[in-house]
Amino acid sequence: MSAWKDKDNDPRIEGIASSIRVVPNFPKPGIMFKDITTLLLDPKAFKNTVDLFIERYTGKGIDVVAGVEARGFIFGPPIALAIGAKFIPLRKPRKLPGAVISEKYVLEYGTDCLEMHIGAIQPGERALVVDDLVATGGTLCAAINLLERSGAEVVECACVIELPELKVHSIHIVYSLFS
Repeated sequence: MSAWKDKDNDPRIEGIASSIRVVPNFPKPGIMFKDITTLLLDPKAFKNTVDLFIERYTGKGIDVVAGVEARGFIFGPPIALAIGAKFIPLRKPRKLPGAVISEKYVLEYGTDCLEMHIGAIQPGERALVVDDLVATGGTLCAAINLLERSGAEVVECACVIELPELKVHSIHIVYSLFS
């Protein structure tokens, strides 16, 4: 594994960016949907994506990687395993058995809610939130609130893609591979 380098000068970024397709008018007219399923079909781009995150977070004292349903479940577990952290799924309502805490939030095209098992986080644990994309920041804000309510310190939010033109919430701890 190589040491963390500046992503702006990393040749892997171009390959990752070119492997993501844009689907016009999905899920509704006017939305230019960034589809990561094409990235997942490219083993080199997929590996490079995960490797860049692993390089960034290795040795940062992260105890927990929290993946946002559903695409955070794709990138979060390999990052957690590689850096020696536990993985916690942040799920949509009624998907987790047992006692949960929840956080409602607003999306760019609706509302939703995230849930997490009570007791998944221990007070003082350092957490990384992982998702594929940040648009308005509503989902990441909900994830941060959920983790912080449980006593975690959220170190950063890691996303493959950032859509700065849609930014509504002010989240200063987002790291994205490209925008």
